[in-house]
Amino acid sequence: MLRKRADTGAWFLKARAMTLKDFVDDTADLEEEGVAELLMDDNAISKMPRPGTSMQRPLTQTKDAGPSVASMRQSFRPMSGAGRPLTGFARPGTQSRSARAGDGQLSVADAFRGARPSTSRPVSVAGRFVRVGTASLMSSADGRFVDPENIAIDKFLRKPAMARALCDYLIYVENHPKRCLDLCAAATRRADFKDWWWKARLGKCYYQLGMYRDAERQFRSALKTQEMISLFLELAKLYLRLDQPNTALDMYMKATEKFPGETSLILGMARVYDAVNDLERGVQHYKKVLHYDPSNVEAIACLAGDHFYNDQPEVALRYYRRLLQVGLNNTELWCNVGLCCFFAGQYDMTLSCFERALQLADDDNTADVWYNIGHMAVGIGDLNLAFQAFKIAVSIDAQHAESFNNLGILELRKNNIEMARSNFETARNLAPHLFEPFYNGALLAYKLGDTEQSFQMAHQSLAVYPGHMDSLELVKELKTHFNTL
Repeated sequence: MLRKRADTGAWFLKARAMTLKDFVDDTADLEEEGVAELLMDDNAISKMPRPGTSMQRPLTQTKDAGPSVASMRQSFRPMSGAGRPLTGFARPGTQSRSARAGDGQLSVADAFRGARPSTSRPVSVAGRFVRVGTASLMSSADGRFVDPENIAIDKFLRKPAMARALCDYLIYVENHPKRCLDLCAAATRRADFKDWWWKARLGKCYYQLGMYRDAERQFRSALKTQEMISLFLELAKLYLRLDQPNTALDMYMKATEKFPGETSLILGMARVYDAVNDLERGVQHYKKVLHYDPSNVEAIACLAGDHFYNDQPEVALRYYRRLLQVGLNNTELWCNVGLCCFFAGQYDMTLSCFERALQLADDDNTADVWYNIGHMAVGIGDLNLAFQAFKIAVSIDAQHAESFNNLGILELRKNNIEMARSNFETARNLAPHLFEPFYNGALLAYKLGDTEQSFQMAHQSLAVYPGHMDSLELVKELKTHFNTL
């Protein structure tokens, strides 16, 4: 291309190569919600939605919820900041919904803190599309490969293949949705509004610009022209962004009627059921995914986590071994294998699995590995090892609330009252969605005679976990004590 810049064949080949290099399958990806979405989102959403109709207010426990309700209880399965049980598979968007306990809404302070406080900066959805150094993608020494501002749109429209290559290049490489929007609108008019591909790209541009209702109209118009799996996925993703999980489920159901056996659609339904706390239906759909795709990593991991929290570590271990056979080799997998071996009574394998996890760990997950090692040490009665493991965890990650809570319990066993109280308070401030620090603080205050503070923290514990029996009994005792005064 340096010798002959007008060579359209070489231009097309380079554009497609650069697009495939930076291509990201964003049809089923949930983006992180940052401070920009919180402050500048003008979409009206109900402040008090019914449980199960919003991502911000998932389903609560009911008496007729089925046999898997026990696994949803926070005493058995850890909860995320948004009040949803952990599923065993981390996805974009689910970890950032760190809502304060009780209100169900993402606060400005939490959004500014980012996903990892003190180590990350707040971003917007569009922030992850920004590519630093795009000026280095040059076809010659004095210019970029494509200058979005100086594109002759009419010239490209006369060559449909070139126009489509340019469209994808602007979306995935240059990340310039505004200019790509002009190209897609002109191409759609040229095709007499009958080309579904251009309508789909037009909807994608509207989505990246935050114009969700315009994107919805384009996607639905494209579906009327041609029913494609990618269009159903884009629409479902759009409704999840608008916090309408039931509408997204309806879209997935309609798509599965047209395309039975498509794993991406069934997997999308399972993710939505997990997001609204309907774990039983989520497990059913993960099993359907494995029926069509036995090597699907996400389905295997979620089923393994469900069996583990249902007190079936031996079955969970079989799923994790399947992941090892598939070829996965990371810290989280070896840590989970170690926990399954420990709870299944295979103590000879536990330490070797944790050692392998530590060898593969980095700064993001080392603290979690040491936290699990501390749990293992508590289980075998080695409290000195547990204390050291929790100390190492908080030294690596100063925001690890679970380790602070367990350190408080160990300090209490050593009769270090002030250190225990300080650790419980730190855990409460770092993770207001955990009920354990509130209950432990309430019990400590009750034993020290501070009944008023104990009553307040017990109620805070019940606000996070209304079904916690120990907190209910403590509140009952405190009320009896107050009535006798």
